[in-house]
Formats: sequence, structure tokens, C-alpha cells
Amino acid sequence: MATPTARATLVQRALARACEIQPQETRATLASFLLVFLLMGSYYILRPVRDALASDWTDAEVSWLWTFTFFLTFIAVSLYGTAVSRVRFQRLVPSVYGLFALSFTLFYVGSQTLSERVLLDKAFYLWVSLFSLFHISVFWSFMADTYSKQQATRLFGFIGAGASAGGIAGPAAASLLVGDYGTDVLLLIASALILLTLPIIRWLQRLKLTDLHNDNVAAGAADLSIGGSPMAGFSEFLNSRYLLAIGLFIFFYTFIGSFVYFELKNLLGVYDRETSSQI
Repeated sequence: MATPTARATLVQRALARACEIQPQETRATLASFLLVFLLMGSYYILRPVRDALASDWTDAEVSWLWTFTFFLTFIAVSLYGTAVSRVRFQRLVPSVYGLFALSFTLFYVGSQTLSERVLLDKAFYLWVSLFSLFHISVFWSFMADTYSKQQATRLFGFIGAGASAGGIAGPAAASLLVGDYGTDVLLLIASALILLTLPIIRWLQRLKLTDLHNDNVAAGAADLSIGGSPMAGFSEFLNSRYLLAIGLFIFFYTFIGSFVYFELKNLLGVYDRETSSQI
């Protein structure tokens, strides 16, 4: 039987084939991979449920929901900017994910208690769209706060593969479970996956100091909060040609993807909600 030391060596050798990793970085890298795997898995469990709801609505209704999503996102990003400037980052990250985990549990309770679910379903559609923005952006902010620039260059490619793995596992799990348990229970499963990220986040915050020795990386000497105003991110975006180019790319990407989304929505309209969630 292999000893713990031998198993650790095997893991390090396997990781060395995927990225240029140092032995002291192994635990933090694997924890980061697992963290983004769980986050992406939870989102891709929820996404089929959200899109199945849209197949029950007209194009006009979905268009209005997208408009509301824009304003909701603007407000949420502003509030997050306020929180970032006033709350310690080590507390902010688990708080964001804890809020989303609680919210999806409450959506499940609402789905089991309300007889008229139209408004609840549309609120869920908006909330999952907001989650799609925050779950990954907050994760990479956390990674930037955990790893040095030199470590990020070597390790972020492997860590990012965890997002791809979660994007595969999430819809696969949804497809397997929805036939036996329905769509509502997927909200509880996604909530549980998000809750599992909280101890991993706390562990990574410790590994940053004990294994990575990155006490001075970003705002991470975790007694500090990040300065700035709620609108600082918007100002930075407008003053950077690089960020403006990225924004323009995303605009055209979303513009084209919108046509595809509406066509897929209309194709799914002939199926019931559970079947749509499996496709």
C-alpha cells in the first residue's frame, strides 16, 4: 500500500505534466481547481432550469427580462463595488457565495409553497443571470488575491480547466437527475454545491499564508479592505482602451448569441419543463 508521502509524490508528478507546479503549491492549486469546479457545476445545473423556463414565455417577455437583467446587474455591481471598498476581502468572498446558496434554497421553498409561480420563475431567471456574472468574476478576483503574478502565469491554466470540467459535469448531472426528481430539487443540489465552496475558500485563505507565502499579494493581507468608490470599476473601464476592446468584443459576442438563444428557446417550446432541462 502506498504511503501518504508516496501518494503525494504521485500527485505532484501528475500535476507537473499539466503545469509547472512547485511542491508547496500543490494543495492550493488542487483546492482552487475543486473550488471553480463546484462553482461552475452549480451554475450549469441551474442554467438548464433557467432556460427551460424561458421556453414557456414569449420572445417579448424574455426581451423584457433581459432588459431588467441589465438594470439589476448595474445595481448589483454598484453594490458590490461599495462592499469591496468597505468590507475585508477575506469576508466578502464567502459572503457572496453564502448569499447565493441561501437564495437558491429560498427559491426552492417558494417553488414548493406558492401555487402561482409566474413571478417567482421570472425572479429566478433574473437571479441566475446575475449569478452567472458573479460566480466566476468573484472567483478570479479571489485567485488574483491568492496567487502572485509569477504563480498565476504557471498555474491559472490548470485551475481554469476546473471550470471546463464543472461545465461538463453540471449539465450531465442535471440531465441524469431531472427525470427522477424534477427541476425544483436541482436548486437544492446547486445550493449544496455552493455551500461546499465555503470551507474550501477558508482553507485557501490559510494556504495563501502557510504554503504560498503570499502575505503581500493584492489586498490579501486579509486585514485590509480594497479602497475606491462603488463607481471606480466603471471609471477604470472607460479610461482603458484594453478594457473597452474587451467590452466591445463581449457586446458583439452577446449580440450574435442572442439570435441563437431565441431560436433555441422557441425550439424547446414544444417540450415540457423537465424535458427541456435535459436537452
